[in-house]
Amino acid sequence: MGIVRGKYSAEFKRRFLDRFDQVGVVSRVEDEMGIPRSTGREWVLEAGLARMRPGGLFHPGQDEFHRLRSAGLTVAQAAARVGVVRQTGHRWENGFRDAFDRGVGQPDSAGYNTGMPSLMPAPTRLIAAQGPGAEPSERVKGRFLDEAERVRIADLYREDTPIPDIARVLGRDRTTIWRELTRNRSEDGAYRPYSADRVATARRARPKDRKLTPDSRLRTYVQAKLELRWSPAQISNRLVIDHPDEAGMRVCPETIYQQLYLQARGGLRREVAAALRTGRIRRRPSGQVRRPRFTDMPPLISDRPAEAADRAVPGHWEGDLIVGKDSGSAIATLVERTTRYLLLCHLPGSHDALTVTAAITAQMKTLPEHLRGSLTWDQGAEMAQHRAITVATDLQVYICNPASPWERGTNENTNGLLRQYFPKGTDLSVHTEADLELVAQQLNARPRKTLDWATPAERLAQLLSTH
Repeated sequence: MGIVRGKYSAEFKRRFLDRFDQVGVVSRVEDEMGIPRSTGREWVLEAGLARMRPGGLFHPGQDEFHRLRSAGLTVAQAAARVGVVRQTGHRWENGFRDAFDRGVGQPDSAGYNTGMPSLMPAPTRLIAAQGPGAEPSERVKGRFLDEAERVRIADLYREDTPIPDIARVLGRDRTTIWRELTRNRSEDGAYRPYSADRVATARRARPKDRKLTPDSRLRTYVQAKLELRWSPAQISNRLVIDHPDEAGMRVCPETIYQQLYLQARGGLRREVAAALRTGRIRRRPSGQVRRPRFTDMPPLISDRPAEAADRAVPGHWEGDLIVGKDSGSAIATLVERTTRYLLLCHLPGSHDALTVTAAITAQMKTLPEHLRGSLTWDQGAEMAQHRAITVATDLQVYICNPASPWERGTNENTNGLLRQYFPKGTDLSVHTEADLELVAQQLNARPRKTLDWATPAERLAQLLSTH
Protein backbone atom coordinates (compact mmCIF):
# COMPACT_ATOMS: atom_id res chain seq x y z
CA MET A 1 0.00 0.00 0.00
CA GLY A 2 1.44 3.36 -0.95
CA ILE A 3 2.02 6.05 1.60
CA VAL A 4 -0.52 8.85 1.41
CA ARG A 5 0.99 12.13 2.50
CA GLY A 6 -0.94 14.09 5.10
CA LYS A 7 -3.09 11.12 6.07
CA TYR A 8 -1.93 11.14 9.70
CA SER A 9 -1.95 14.06 12.08
CA ALA A 10 1.21 15.53 13.54
CA GLU A 11 0.12 14.38 17.00
CA PHE A 12 -0.25 10.78 15.78
CA LYS A 13 3.24 10.86 14.23
CA ARG A 14 4.68 12.29 17.46
CA ARG A 15 3.13 9.46 19.50
CA PHE A 16 4.52 6.93 17.01
CA LEU A 17 8.04 8.36 17.29
CA ASP A 18 7.85 8.47 21.09
CA ARG A 19 6.81 4.84 21.15
CA PHE A 20 9.61 3.86 18.75
CA ASP A 21 12.13 5.64 20.95
CA GLN A 22 10.95 3.43 23.81
CA VAL A 23 10.61 0.10 21.98
CA GLY A 24 13.31 0.41 19.32
CA VAL A 25 11.57 -1.89 16.78
CA VAL A 26 9.69 -0.04 14.05
CA SER A 27 7.62 -3.01 12.82
CA ARG A 28 6.32 -3.67 16.32
CA VAL A 29 5.17 -0.06 16.76
CA GLU A 30 3.56 -0.12 13.29
CA ASP A 31 1.52 -3.16 14.34
CA GLU A 32 0.60 -1.62 17.70
CA MET A 33 -0.73 1.57 16.14
CA GLY A 34 -2.29 -0.11 13.12
CA ILE A 35 -0.44 1.62 10.30
CA PRO A 36 0.95 0.00 7.14
CA ARG A 37 4.46 -1.42 7.01
CA SER A 38 7.11 1.02 5.70
CA THR A 39 5.10 4.07 6.79
CA GLY A 40 6.63 4.11 10.25
CA ARG A 41 10.08 3.39 8.84
CA GLU A 42 9.86 6.50 6.69
CA TRP A 43 8.83 8.63 9.69
CA VAL A 44 11.70 7.31 11.78
CA LEU A 45 14.26 8.04 9.07
CA GLU A 46 12.87 11.52 8.46
CA ALA A 47 13.06 12.30 12.18
CA GLY A 48 16.67 11.11 12.37
CA LEU A 49 15.88 8.54 15.07
CA ALA A 50 17.55 5.72 13.14
CA ARG A 51 19.74 5.11 10.11
CA MET A 52 19.70 2.46 7.46
CA ARG A 53 22.16 -0.39 7.36
CA PRO A 54 22.14 -3.53 5.18
CA GLY A 55 19.30 -5.64 6.49
CA GLY A 56 17.11 -2.88 7.88
CA LEU A 57 16.95 -0.01 10.34
CA PHE A 58 19.63 0.53 12.94
CA HIS A 59 18.49 2.05 16.24
CA PRO A 60 21.08 4.49 17.65
CA GLY A 61 20.87 2.83 21.07
CA GLN A 62 22.35 -0.43 19.78
CA ASP A 63 25.95 0.81 19.98
CA GLU A 64 25.57 1.86 23.60
CA PHE A 65 23.65 -1.35 24.43
CA HIS A 66 26.52 -3.57 23.26
CA ARG A 67 29.09 -1.40 25.02
CA LEU A 68 27.17 -1.90 28.27
CA ARG A 69 26.94 -5.65 27.63
CA SER A 70 30.70 -5.79 27.13
CA ALA A 71 31.07 -4.01 30.48
CA GLY A 72 29.28 -6.87 32.22
CA LEU A 73 25.70 -5.57 32.49
CA THR A 74 22.83 -7.97 31.93
CA VAL A 75 20.52 -7.64 28.94
CA ALA A 76 17.79 -6.14 31.13
CA GLN A 77 20.17 -3.62 32.70
CA ALA A 78 21.69 -2.57 29.36
CA ALA A 79 18.25 -2.23 27.76
CA ALA A 80 17.04 -0.05 30.64
CA ARG A 81 20.11 2.20 30.32
CA VAL A 82 19.44 2.94 26.63
CA GLY A 83 15.69 3.29 27.17
CA VAL A 84 14.28 0.22 25.38
CA VAL A 85 12.33 -2.76 26.65
CA ARG A 86 14.10 -5.97 27.67
CA GLN A 87 12.71 -7.96 24.70
CA THR A 88 14.36 -5.50 22.30
CA GLY A 89 17.67 -6.00 24.09
CA HIS A 90 17.42 -9.75 23.63
CA ARG A 91 16.63 -9.24 19.94
CA TRP A 92 19.73 -7.06 19.49
CA GLU A 93 21.84 -9.61 21.39
CA ASN A 94 20.63 -12.53 19.27
CA GLY A 95 21.14 -10.53 16.09
CA PHE A 96 24.76 -9.93 17.03
CA ARG A 97 25.37 -13.63 17.72
CA ASP A 98 23.83 -14.65 14.39
CA ALA A 99 26.00 -12.12 12.53
CA PHE A 100 29.14 -13.34 14.28
CA ASP A 101 28.30 -16.97 13.47
CA ARG A 102 28.08 -15.96 9.79
CA GLY A 103 31.56 -14.42 10.02
CA VAL A 104 30.26 -10.87 9.64
CA GLY A 105 32.31 -8.44 11.66
CA GLN A 106 34.20 -5.87 9.58
CA PRO A 107 32.90 -2.37 8.78
CA ASP A 108 32.58 -1.35 5.18
CA SER A 109 33.98 1.82 3.59
CA ALA A 110 30.92 3.81 4.63
CA GLY A 111 31.47 2.96 8.28
CA TYR A 112 28.72 0.36 8.62
CA ASN A 113 29.11 -3.28 9.41
CA THR A 114 27.60 -5.57 6.79
CA GLY A 115 25.78 -7.47 9.49
CA MET A 116 25.83 -5.26 12.58
CA PRO A 117 26.65 -1.59 13.36
CA SER A 118 30.29 -0.59 12.94
CA LEU A 119 30.62 0.88 16.43
CA MET A 120 29.57 -2.35 18.11
CA PRO A 121 32.33 -3.97 20.17
CA ALA A 122 32.53 -7.69 20.76
CA PRO A 123 30.24 -8.35 23.77
CA THR A 124 32.74 -10.14 26.03
CA ARG A 125 31.22 -12.02 28.92
CA LEU A 126 32.73 -10.73 32.14
CA ILE A 127 32.54 -13.89 34.15
CA ALA A 128 34.60 -12.13 36.83
CA ALA A 129 31.56 -9.98 37.53
CA GLN A 130 29.53 -13.12 38.24
CA GLY A 131 31.81 -14.81 40.74
CA PRO A 132 35.09 -14.47 42.61
CA GLY A 133 38.25 -15.65 40.91
CA ALA A 134 36.77 -16.10 37.46
CA GLU A 135 38.50 -14.82 34.33
CA PRO A 136 36.62 -12.72 31.75
CA SER A 137 36.00 -14.40 28.44
CA GLU A 138 37.60 -12.42 25.61
CA ARG A 139 35.77 -14.14 22.78
CA VAL A 140 32.30 -13.76 21.42
CA LYS A 141 29.82 -16.50 22.20
CA GLY A 142 28.65 -18.36 19.15
CA ARG A 143 25.23 -19.76 18.53
CA PHE A 144 26.12 -23.19 19.95
CA LEU A 145 27.79 -24.19 23.19
CA ASP A 146 31.43 -25.21 22.78
CA GLU A 147 33.67 -27.63 24.67
CA ALA A 148 35.02 -25.04 27.14
CA GLU A 149 31.51 -23.96 28.08
CA ARG A 150 30.45 -27.56 28.60
CA VAL A 151 33.39 -28.12 30.94
CA ARG A 152 32.31 -25.05 32.92
CA ILE A 153 28.72 -26.33 33.03
CA ALA A 154 29.89 -29.71 34.35
CA ASP A 155 32.01 -28.08 37.09
CA LEU A 156 29.18 -25.85 38.27
CA TYR A 157 26.60 -28.64 38.03
CA ARG A 158 28.73 -30.91 40.25
CA GLU A 159 28.71 -28.11 42.82
CA ASP A 160 24.88 -28.14 42.77
CA THR A 161 24.75 -24.68 41.24
CA PRO A 162 21.19 -23.88 40.09
CA ILE A 163 20.62 -23.76 36.35
CA PRO A 164 19.72 -20.02 36.33
CA ASP A 165 23.03 -19.24 38.08
CA ILE A 166 24.96 -21.39 35.58
CA ALA A 167 23.27 -19.48 32.77
CA ARG A 168 24.27 -16.13 34.27
CA VAL A 169 27.90 -17.19 34.68
CA LEU A 170 28.13 -18.31 31.02
CA GLY A 171 26.03 -15.47 29.64
CA ARG A 172 23.55 -17.92 28.16
CA ASP A 173 19.80 -18.38 28.40
CA ARG A 174 18.68 -20.73 31.17
CA THR A 175 16.77 -22.82 28.62
CA THR A 176 20.04 -23.46 26.74
CA ILE A 177 21.64 -24.85 29.90
CA TRP A 178 18.61 -26.95 30.81
CA ARG A 179 18.44 -28.41 27.29
CA GLU A 180 22.17 -29.20 27.33
CA LEU A 181 21.93 -31.07 30.64
CA THR A 182 18.82 -32.93 29.46
CA ARG A 183 19.77 -33.99 25.93
CA ASN A 184 23.48 -34.68 26.15
CA ARG A 185 23.81 -36.90 29.20
CA SER A 186 25.53 -40.28 29.02
CA GLU A 187 23.56 -43.52 29.13
CA ASP A 188 24.11 -43.81 32.90
CA GLY A 189 22.54 -40.36 33.42
CA ALA A 190 25.78 -38.52 34.22
CA TYR A 191 26.78 -35.34 32.39
CA ARG A 192 30.27 -35.63 30.90
CA PRO A 193 31.30 -32.50 28.97
CA TYR A 194 33.65 -34.08 26.40
CA SER A 195 31.26 -36.84 25.36
CA ALA A 196 28.40 -34.32 25.40
CA ASP A 197 30.34 -32.13 22.99
CA ARG A 198 30.92 -35.07 20.62
CA VAL A 199 27.24 -36.05 20.72
CA ALA A 200 26.07 -32.50 20.04
CA THR A 201 28.52 -32.03 17.20
CA ALA A 202 27.50 -35.30 15.54
CA ARG A 203 23.84 -34.38 15.84
CA ARG A 204 24.49 -31.10 14.05
CA ALA A 205 26.24 -32.69 11.10
CA ARG A 206 24.81 -31.65 7.74
CA PRO A 207 23.92 -32.64 5.12
CA LYS A 208 22.39 -35.94 6.14
CA ASP A 209 21.60 -38.72 3.69
CA ARG A 210 17.99 -38.91 2.60
CA LYS A 211 16.13 -42.09 3.46
CA LEU A 212 14.29 -42.27 0.13
CA THR A 213 17.39 -42.74 -2.00
CA PRO A 214 17.03 -44.03 -5.57
CA ASP A 215 16.94 -47.82 -6.10
CA SER A 216 16.12 -48.55 -2.46
CA ARG A 217 13.39 -50.99 -1.38
CA LEU A 218 11.87 -48.29 0.81
CA ARG A 219 11.57 -45.85 -2.08
CA THR A 220 10.04 -48.54 -4.32
CA TYR A 221 7.43 -49.32 -1.65
CA VAL A 222 6.55 -45.66 -1.14
CA GLN A 223 6.31 -45.02 -4.87
CA ALA A 224 4.00 -48.01 -5.39
CA LYS A 225 1.62 -46.87 -2.63
CA LEU A 226 1.55 -43.29 -3.86
CA GLU A 227 0.44 -44.60 -7.26
CA LEU A 228 -2.44 -46.31 -5.43
CA ARG A 229 -3.42 -42.90 -4.00
CA TRP A 230 -2.29 -43.73 -0.47
CA SER A 231 -1.50 -40.78 1.75
CA PRO A 232 1.98 -40.40 3.33
CA ALA A 233 0.46 -41.12 6.76
CA GLN A 234 -1.10 -44.37 5.51
CA ILE A 235 2.20 -45.44 3.94
CA SER A 236 4.20 -44.68 7.08
CA ASN A 237 1.93 -46.63 9.40
CA ARG A 238 1.41 -49.56 7.02
CA LEU A 239 5.19 -50.09 6.77
CA VAL A 240 5.23 -51.15 10.43
CA ILE A 241 2.63 -53.84 9.68
CA ASP A 242 4.09 -55.07 6.39
CA HIS A 243 7.74 -55.06 7.59
CA PRO A 244 7.63 -55.50 11.38
CA ASP A 245 11.21 -56.79 11.73
CA GLU A 246 13.01 -54.46 9.30
CA ALA A 247 14.19 -51.24 10.92
CA GLY A 248 15.32 -49.93 7.55
CA MET A 249 11.77 -50.01 6.23
CA ARG A 250 10.58 -47.02 8.24
CA VAL A 251 9.81 -43.51 7.09
CA CYS A 252 7.72 -40.75 8.65
CA PRO A 253 5.05 -38.87 6.65
CA GLU A 254 7.05 -35.64 6.77
CA THR A 255 9.99 -37.28 4.96
CA ILE A 256 7.67 -38.36 2.14
CA TYR A 257 6.18 -34.89 1.86
CA GLN A 258 9.62 -33.28 1.77
CA GLN A 259 10.76 -35.60 -1.01
CA LEU A 260 7.63 -34.92 -3.06
CA TYR A 261 7.87 -31.15 -2.79
CA LEU A 262 11.59 -31.28 -3.51
CA GLN A 263 10.78 -33.05 -6.77
CA ALA A 264 8.18 -30.41 -7.55
CA ARG A 265 10.85 -27.72 -7.33
CA GLY A 266 12.89 -29.76 -9.76
CA GLY A 267 10.15 -29.77 -12.39
CA LEU A 268 8.06 -32.91 -11.75
CA ARG A 269 4.97 -30.83 -11.01
CA ARG A 270 2.44 -32.98 -12.80
CA GLU A 271 3.64 -36.22 -11.19
CA VAL A 272 3.63 -34.69 -7.71
CA ALA A 273 0.17 -33.23 -8.17
CA ALA A 274 -1.08 -36.66 -9.16
CA ALA A 275 0.56 -38.31 -6.14
CA LEU A 276 -1.26 -36.20 -3.56
CA ARG A 277 -5.00 -35.92 -3.11
CA THR A 278 -4.86 -32.16 -2.69
CA GLY A 279 -3.09 -31.73 -6.02
CA ARG A 280 -0.83 -29.09 -4.47
CA ILE A 281 2.75 -28.74 -5.66
CA ARG A 282 3.77 -26.35 -2.87
CA ARG A 283 3.63 -26.69 0.86
CA ARG A 284 0.88 -24.79 2.60
CA PRO A 285 2.01 -23.35 5.96
CA SER A 286 0.18 -24.95 8.86
CA GLY A 287 0.51 -25.13 12.60
CA GLN A 288 2.50 -21.92 12.79
CA VAL A 289 2.18 -19.68 15.82
CA ARG A 290 1.45 -16.31 14.35
CA ARG A 291 2.70 -13.18 16.02
CA PRO A 292 -0.10 -10.89 17.28
CA ARG A 293 -0.71 -8.00 14.91
CA PHE A 294 -0.81 -5.55 17.84
CA THR A 295 -0.15 -5.70 21.58
CA ASP A 296 -3.53 -4.68 23.01
CA MET A 297 -5.46 -7.67 21.69
CA PRO A 298 -9.23 -7.91 22.27
CA PRO A 299 -10.65 -11.03 23.95
CA LEU A 300 -10.94 -14.14 21.79
CA ILE A 301 -14.18 -15.41 20.31
CA SER A 302 -14.22 -18.17 22.93
CA ASP A 303 -14.95 -15.44 25.52
CA ARG A 304 -18.00 -14.22 23.61
CA PRO A 305 -21.30 -14.72 25.50
CA ALA A 306 -23.31 -17.83 24.71
CA GLU A 307 -26.25 -15.76 23.49
CA ALA A 308 -24.09 -14.58 20.57
CA ALA A 309 -23.17 -18.10 19.54
CA ASP A 310 -26.72 -19.48 19.32
CA ARG A 311 -28.15 -16.37 17.60
CA ALA A 312 -31.01 -16.30 20.10
CA VAL A 313 -30.50 -12.65 21.02
CA PRO A 314 -30.03 -10.02 18.29
CA GLY A 315 -27.38 -7.34 18.41
CA HIS A 316 -24.23 -9.41 17.88
CA TRP A 317 -22.29 -8.45 14.77
CA GLU A 318 -19.51 -9.89 12.60
CA GLY A 319 -17.19 -7.67 10.61
CA ASP A 320 -14.29 -7.65 8.17
CA LEU A 321 -12.74 -5.72 5.31
CA ILE A 322 -13.15 -6.51 1.62
CA VAL A 323 -9.97 -5.25 -0.02
CA GLY A 324 -9.49 -3.86 -3.51
CA LYS A 325 -6.64 -3.95 -6.00
CA ASP A 326 -3.15 -4.11 -4.47
CA SER A 327 -4.68 -3.58 -1.01
CA GLY A 328 -5.01 0.10 -1.89
CA SER A 329 -8.70 0.43 -1.00
CA ALA A 330 -11.25 -1.34 1.16
CA ILE A 331 -14.83 -1.41 2.44
CA ALA A 332 -15.75 -2.43 5.98
CA THR A 333 -18.68 -4.85 6.24
CA LEU A 334 -20.85 -5.41 9.34
CA VAL A 335 -23.46 -8.20 9.49
CA GLU A 336 -25.90 -8.86 12.33
CA ARG A 337 -25.88 -12.58 13.18
CA THR A 338 -29.60 -13.07 13.89
CA THR A 339 -31.21 -11.00 11.11
CA ARG A 340 -28.30 -11.03 8.58
CA TYR A 341 -28.76 -7.27 8.28
CA LEU A 342 -25.84 -5.61 6.51
CA LEU A 343 -24.09 -2.28 7.09
CA LEU A 344 -21.30 -1.03 4.81
CA CYS A 345 -18.68 1.46 5.98
CA HIS A 346 -17.15 3.90 3.52
CA LEU A 347 -13.35 4.12 3.95
CA PRO A 348 -12.13 7.02 1.80
CA GLY A 349 -8.43 6.90 1.01
CA SER A 350 -7.25 4.52 3.73
CA HIS A 351 -8.19 1.49 5.82
CA ASP A 352 -5.84 1.97 8.77
CA ALA A 353 -6.95 1.54 12.37
CA LEU A 354 -8.03 5.16 12.88
CA THR A 355 -10.15 5.31 9.72
CA VAL A 356 -11.82 1.94 10.35
CA THR A 357 -12.52 2.84 13.98
CA ALA A 358 -14.19 6.13 13.00
CA ALA A 359 -16.32 4.46 10.30
CA ILE A 360 -17.53 1.61 12.54
CA THR A 361 -18.29 3.99 15.39
CA ALA A 362 -20.38 6.22 13.10
CA GLN A 363 -22.40 3.27 11.79
CA MET A 364 -23.03 1.72 15.20
CA LYS A 365 -24.23 4.98 16.69
CA THR A 366 -27.14 4.89 14.23
CA LEU A 367 -28.47 1.75 15.97
CA PRO A 368 -30.41 1.54 19.24
CA GLU A 369 -28.47 0.38 22.30
CA HIS A 370 -30.12 -3.06 22.46
CA LEU A 371 -28.66 -3.87 19.01
CA ARG A 372 -25.08 -3.18 20.14
CA GLY A 373 -24.16 -6.42 21.86
CA SER A 374 -20.77 -7.41 20.43
CA LEU A 375 -18.58 -7.26 17.32
CA THR A 376 -16.46 -10.20 16.15
CA TRP A 377 -13.54 -9.41 13.82
CA ASP A 378 -10.47 -11.19 12.50
CA GLN A 379 -6.93 -10.42 13.70
CA GLY A 380 -6.27 -7.62 11.25
CA ALA A 381 -4.25 -4.59 12.33
CA GLU A 382 -7.24 -2.37 11.55
CA MET A 383 -8.62 -3.37 14.98
CA ALA A 384 -5.68 -1.86 16.85
CA GLN A 385 -7.99 0.90 18.17
CA HIS A 386 -10.76 -1.46 19.29
CA ARG A 387 -10.97 0.12 22.73
CA ALA A 388 -12.07 3.40 21.14
CA ILE A 389 -15.00 1.55 19.51
CA THR A 390 -16.03 0.05 22.85
CA VAL A 391 -15.82 3.38 24.69
CA ALA A 392 -17.79 5.27 22.03
CA THR A 393 -20.55 2.71 21.35
CA ASP A 394 -20.48 0.32 24.35
CA LEU A 395 -19.87 -2.47 21.81
CA GLN A 396 -17.49 -5.16 23.04
CA VAL A 397 -15.04 -6.34 20.36
CA TYR A 398 -13.92 -9.99 20.08
CA ILE A 399 -11.41 -11.51 17.66
CA CYS A 400 -11.28 -14.87 15.91
CA ASN A 401 -8.44 -17.34 16.21
CA PRO A 402 -5.68 -16.94 13.59
CA ALA A 403 -6.55 -18.20 10.11
CA SER A 404 -10.07 -19.22 11.15
CA PRO A 405 -12.51 -17.36 8.84
CA TRP A 406 -15.26 -19.92 9.49
CA GLU A 407 -15.64 -18.44 12.97
CA ARG A 408 -17.23 -15.46 11.19
CA GLY A 409 -19.27 -17.58 8.81
CA THR A 410 -22.14 -15.11 8.40
CA ASN A 411 -19.80 -12.30 7.48
CA GLU A 412 -17.75 -14.48 5.11
CA ASN A 413 -20.91 -15.56 3.29
CA THR A 414 -22.08 -11.96 2.96
CA ASN A 415 -18.69 -10.84 1.67
CA GLY A 416 -19.02 -13.46 -1.04
CA LEU A 417 -22.35 -11.92 -2.08
CA LEU A 418 -20.80 -8.47 -2.08
CA ARG A 419 -18.21 -9.55 -4.63
CA GLN A 420 -21.02 -9.48 -7.19
CA TYR A 421 -20.97 -5.72 -6.75
CA PHE A 422 -17.30 -5.22 -5.86
CA PRO A 423 -15.21 -7.75 -7.87
CA LYS A 424 -11.77 -8.74 -6.66
CA GLY A 425 -8.87 -6.85 -8.20
CA THR A 426 -10.82 -3.63 -8.71
CA ASP A 427 -10.37 -0.20 -7.15
CA LEU A 428 -12.99 0.11 -4.39
CA SER A 429 -12.25 3.78 -3.75
CA VAL A 430 -14.32 4.75 -6.82
CA HIS A 431 -17.52 3.81 -4.99
CA THR A 432 -19.17 6.62 -3.07
CA GLU A 433 -21.03 6.42 0.21
CA ALA A 434 -24.30 6.56 -1.74
CA ASP A 435 -23.17 3.57 -3.85
CA LEU A 436 -22.53 1.53 -0.70
CA GLU A 437 -25.90 2.47 0.73
CA LEU A 438 -27.64 1.28 -2.46
CA VAL A 439 -25.82 -2.07 -2.38
CA ALA A 440 -26.67 -2.58 1.29
CA GLN A 441 -30.34 -1.85 0.60
CA GLN A 442 -30.45 -4.41 -2.21
CA LEU A 443 -28.90 -7.16 -0.09
CA ASN A 444 -31.09 -6.34 2.90
CA ALA A 445 -34.14 -6.64 0.64
CA ARG A 446 -33.11 -10.05 -0.72
CA PRO A 447 -35.09 -13.05 0.68
CA ARG A 448 -32.99 -15.58 2.62
CA LYS A 449 -33.66 -19.27 3.03
CA THR A 450 -32.18 -19.22 6.55
CA LEU A 451 -34.81 -16.58 7.47
CA ASP A 452 -37.70 -18.67 6.04
CA TRP A 453 -37.55 -16.48 2.94
CA ALA A 454 -37.99 -13.28 4.85
CA THR A 455 -35.59 -10.41 4.19
CA PRO A 456 -33.04 -9.03 6.64
CA ALA A 457 -34.77 -5.64 6.49
CA GLU A 458 -38.08 -7.22 7.49
CA ARG A 459 -36.52 -9.08 10.42
CA LEU A 460 -34.79 -5.96 11.67
CA ALA A 461 -38.02 -3.97 11.38
CA GLN A 462 -39.77 -6.61 13.53
CA LEU A 463 -37.12 -6.25 16.21
CA LEU A 464 -37.33 -2.48 16.22
CA SER A 465 -41.14 -2.54 16.43
CA THR A 466 -41.09 -4.74 19.54
CA HIS A 467 -38.77 -2.40 21.50
